[in-house]
Amino acid sequence: MNTLPESEGLVTGGVDTHRDLHVAAVIDAVGRVLGTEAFAVDADGYEALLTWMRSFGTISSVGMEGTGSYGAGLFRHLTSHGVAVLEVIRPNRQARRRRGKSDPADAEAAARAALCGEASGTKARNGAVEAIRALRVVRCGAVKASTQASNQLKDLIVSAPEALRARLMGLSTPKRVELAIRFRPGTIEDPTEATKAALRSVARRWVALQCEITEIDRQLAVVVTTAAPEGLLAKQGVGFDVAGALLVAAGDNAERLGSEAGFAALCGASPIDASSGKQVRHRLNRGGDRQANVALWRIVMTRMACDPRTAAYVARRTAQGMTKKEIIRCLKRYVAREIYRELVIEAPHVVTGFSPPLAA
Repeated sequence: MNTLPESEGLVTGGVDTHRDLHVAAVIDAVGRVLGTEAFAVDADGYEALLTWMRSFGTISSVGMEGTGSYGAGLFRHLTSHGVAVLEVIRPNRQARRRRGKSDPADAEAAARAALCGEASGTKARNGAVEAIRALRVVRCGAVKASTQASNQLKDLIVSAPEALRARLMGLSTPKRVELAIRFRPGTIEDPTEATKAALRSVARRWVALQCEITEIDRQLAVVVTTAAPEGLLAKQGVGFDVAGALLVAAGDNAERLGSEAGFAALCGASPIDASSGKQVRHRLNRGGDRQANVALWRIVMTRMACDPRTAAYVARRTAQGMTKKEIIRCLKRYVAREIYRELVIEAPHVVTGFSPPLAA
């Protein structure tokens, strides 16, 4: 441990997070390193880290890399004790190659980023939106596994013996599953019987995953209904899945988004200048939260098909020479503004950190 004499003034902390150990550094108001230390990743380690930082003075803020992954537990602990935590991006690779890399150096760099204002605010992860995020992660995995099971079922049918293939090939996935579950395979050494056993196993897996998805959707409906402002779910094209993605993008503390332009950039719906020579145009933003971007896209596609005003806008823009992608980009930007007003301006209660029940 490297430590300078204690200071009673304002200090800034920095943490380089890892799975088993967090390395912390503390600097004073002029950037001098007051100390570095490593702490265990558990409740006792979090408390020891906070006590150690406070021994140098009053903590103005703490810069941390990975607040949503390895640093999530420490982030919750610090914020629950009134410490401002700022998200720090990974250090510049070019500068790292020149100076070398170590955990204390990364912790010091995080503290300096927080001190000079380079670090940004963080999403709160202790309320209803965090519950939605956790459920959406599990649902995404279940949907992916269900798709894999459906594809496996199809592949087994394609290469199955002709008699079995003829029975299943023209059916939809639910019909195939319904028939495959009723198979009673005989001797496994026979290719036809072995294929029946494989099809029955995959079909049972698909049914179990569908039941899991249905249960998660029920839980999500309860949490989203509790967390989302009433006006959000009333918007055309906004269902529970879309609302959940947008709430997760905004976080439990949506007030940190200073403007609707910032929310649009967060969702990857802000215009990117792509002008060159005599051509003046903007293109789609391929950054930001892609799940939130997909949610905006689903709203736009629903309104393009069902909303007369949106259809009239598309026709007018098409007549002006805009492509369909450019029109969708503009519409997503308008929808982002509309959603921001519901999440932040019209419904400030969304940012509070309460925890609704996960089941009805």
